[in-house]
Amino acid sequence: MFVIGTAGHVDHGKSTLVKTLTGIDPDRLAEEQRREMTIDLGFAWLTTPGGQRVSIVDVPGHERFIKNMLAGIGGVDAALLVVAADESIMPQTAEHLTILDLLEVRHGVVALTKADLVDDEWLMLVTDDIRTRLHGHTLAGATIVPVSARTGAGLPALLTAIDTLLLKLPGRAAAQGAPRLSIDRAFTIGGFGAVVTGTLQDGPLHVGDEIEIVPRGLRARVRGLQIHRLKVEHALPGTRVAVNLAGISHHELARGDVLTPPGALHPTVIIDVRLRIPTEAAALEHNTPLDLFVGAAVVPCRAALLDSDRLAPGDEGWVQLRLDAPIAVARGDRLIVRRPSPGATVGGGTVIDAHPARHRRHRPEVAAALAALARGTPEDLVRQALADGQPRTFADTLRAAAIMADTGAAAIHALVAAGEIVALGAGGVGGANAVGAQHTASLQMLISATGWGILRTRCSDALAGYHRRYPLRATMPREELRARVKLDARALEAVLTAVAADGMVVAGTTGVRLATFTPAPDATQQLAVTAFLRACAATPYAPPASDLDAELLAWLVERGDLVRTTDVFFPAAAYAEMLGWVQQQLVASEGLTVAHFRDRFGTSRKYALALLEHLDERRITRRVGDARMHY
Repeated sequence: MFVIGTAGHVDHGKSTLVKTLTGIDPDRLAEEQRREMTIDLGFAWLTTPGGQRVSIVDVPGHERFIKNMLAGIGGVDAALLVVAADESIMPQTAEHLTILDLLEVRHGVVALTKADLVDDEWLMLVTDDIRTRLHGHTLAGATIVPVSARTGAGLPALLTAIDTLLLKLPGRAAAQGAPRLSIDRAFTIGGFGAVVTGTLQDGPLHVGDEIEIVPRGLRARVRGLQIHRLKVEHALPGTRVAVNLAGISHHELARGDVLTPPGALHPTVIIDVRLRIPTEAAALEHNTPLDLFVGAAVVPCRAALLDSDRLAPGDEGWVQLRLDAPIAVARGDRLIVRRPSPGATVGGGTVIDAHPARHRRHRPEVAAALAALARGTPEDLVRQALADGQPRTFADTLRAAAIMADTGAAAIHALVAAGEIVALGAGGVGGANAVGAQHTASLQMLISATGWGILRTRCSDALAGYHRRYPLRATMPREELRARVKLDARALEAVLTAVAADGMVVAGTTGVRLATFTPAPDATQQLAVTAFLRACAATPYAPPASDLDAELLAWLVERGDLVRTTDVFFPAAAYAEMLGWVQQQLVASEGLTVAHFRDRFGTSRKYALALLEHLDERRITRRVGDARMHY
């Protein structure tokens, strides 16, 4: 699934085109309907003729609502640039193109709307003008399709062009890191509670997940997920998704807040960025007040130029943005900065460090360190290799980071010492001394600290859920736990060694349980157990048939109260007595018969056969004619 964002000047027909293509009116506000102008973000979706599912984010084109446009355009895979044939490129078209450049949106289609209002000659002139104006932009070479939403002309060709474009987009990597969703809408639905929407990044989101709202520090649980109004159990990165949250009110949420697992992101008020000033913008001076747009968030800030006093049009430089309020961002996030008044796009770039120290200006070592971080230091490459939160061997980590063993070992040592990654060794969770440049190869597994917290919780939750479902079973089978937490056998072994060492679980050869869990019946079950054991004690060699359920009987066998033969449950003491007598008889005589056993214990043939056949299976006795002999 892909996300396409519209772009273009006000009144060029973006929303009308989206409605015609999808049957969904993206103008959802009453004021938008009354004024016939898009004010806030709108959303729609379609399935292309080639069968590809597409989410569409419709943005306002008026310059007064550029903040709303920026809240929706950041997470798109491609752009649908809309230009009216009777007007061609207009001021907001140009600014939207600049924003797409700065966000590095490199794929798109141009819809030349209102084509029915002009003649063929004019249409050709406008097409040539657009092609010329796109030169030097990220959308240079984009397919231009004349269309009319009123007559329907060109719409099939536009859908085909979108289909062709999507086939050229790079496929999304299978991300298993911590999910992030920058909230662009928060509202309530009667009977369901708070709902937020956004484009999911970095990792999958599941119904039942515990989440945190950053930077607010609020906790909630994912009650439900919808994609294109269809309920789903999980959502993948790159998907437009609506999330129903339990334990929180929509009044506590705002556009720009980020939904993510607890502890996965931390608020920041300073970020280091690589900033580019477009050639059509004004120069940026040191300490200029700006508005920062990242994800769906906007926050005032000041720009500290670290390696210059002024960034001229066309320049790039290292800039530290000092924010007026905390936000949640991650390294690699794309951003836009604008002057608040008069409003104008100043530049755009990439977050290089989301939690830097406050730098002094004109320090070569600061610029060198940022350049290394942008390229990827060994530590940063190791972090990236473990960013999906999955445990990896030392060799696999080095392979993913594409660094040499000695360099990688030193980086791993530093990151373990700093607590950023966790070493799962033979002795459990390793600290700073558990991994070093000369001993890393003996390490079992590496995992990011965030990933370890999430994985540890997943193991605990899986075991707790199993114990609730089967309160009388002593352990959860290892293979079932492995399937639930989605680990291979080697990774599970390392994880279980670690959580057993820190006292969270008790791990046996076949099963695992939480250290705090003891199998026990409830009050009603205990009454039934007591009654059954009392009845067994009254006739221990001919115990009554059980009306207990299979789980209770298995628990009594596991606890040692009963011994199960083929279809009879004997009290453990009676079983031991009968077994001892049989073994004595096998030594003292040449065997015994069913009748001998029956008469000795005053029981019936049914129970005698049950016991002796059970001993045959255990290879304590063997049947020879009517007698039992030593095996």
